[in-house]
Amino acid sequence: MQLRARLEALIEEMLDGQIMLDEAVAEFEKLYIQKALARNNNHLSRTAAILGIHRNTLAKRVAAYRAQERMLAANAPRRRR
Repeated sequence: MQLRARLEALIEEMLDGQIMLDEAVAEFEKLYIQKALARNNNHLSRTAAILGIHRNTLAKRVAAYRAQERMLAANAPRRRR
């Protein structure tokens, strides 16, 4: 399946699930950056160059994602043992 067709199918799914545009864009960006970092062994400068953004921009976004994950983890209900 071509990229455009796959994207259109995904968009249809997201619209059916009532995903808001800002949420979809933010999630796409986060996953795109995570995959690019993984391909480059978490090397910020190389990844930033491949993405076409400044290294500082990438570092700020990665820090924001990590802070968001820490906040979600801290607010998650804890199980009793």
